[in-house]
Amino acid sequence: MKGHCHCGDVRWESDGAVAWSCYCHCADCRRNCAAPVTAFFGVPHDSVRWSGGEPRTYHSSERVERLFCGTCGTPMAYRNDADQETVHLYVATLENPEDIAPQIHVFHSEHIPWLQIGDHLPKYASIPS
Repeated sequence: MKGHCHCGDVRWESDGAVAWSCYCHCADCRRNCAAPVTAFFGVPHDSVRWSGGEPRTYHSSERVERLFCGTCGTPMAYRNDADQETVHLYVATLENPEDIAPQIHVFHSEHIPWLQIGDHLPKYASIPS
């Protein structure tokens, strides 16, 4: 898999297996992406190789880092100390985003009521264990 930011400066590649994929409706992700919902997928931390410019890091809370392109601002990844297994990459950064469809909705309890996604995927109030 390969992905990149809007301007192409920050690029990533991974040969890791996709552990999960989801829509995230939490307020933090919505504000970070300026979107009503975002889609992530998880791959092992050590399977991601960055090239081009290094992503910049924003510590959005004590245990969370959000990686983004310092040139165009595209959100690239999310890392949380609570998840030692996977780095969360944004589906929208994939060269072929149609390759990874979300499997669940997380933080659906925070979803914006006017956004109705007409799928039948499981909806969780938080991250399922």
